[in-house]
Amino acid sequence: MFARGKRSRTAHLDVYDSPSPFARSRVGVVVPRHGRRVVDRNLLKRRLREILRTEILPGLAERGDLHDVLVRARREAYSALHRDLQAELREWLDRRWPLVSS
Repeated sequence: MFARGKRSRTAHLDVYDSPSPFARSRVGVVVPRHGRRVVDRNLLKRRLREILRTEILPGLAERGDLHDVLVRARREAYSALHRDLQAELREWLDRRWPLVSS
């Protein structure tokens, strides 16, 4: 997925997306170690999964897009607040696929 997708960068994340070969959108999370404890990595993974589940998947469905999205946390993500990560991903979605008003 890294090779065939479009990469976008936010302040704390690298986000890759590509058209989904399936009849639904999928999301994934990669959290490298960066010298952190297991507890820190698991917390960051849980935060990102929750944001993807509650914000990104419904947002893709609302736009009618079927895409696979992979979020890779950068070193800076460990110090980010949940609301900052949520705002970054929401902004990424709006920038990548703006809602069209009818």
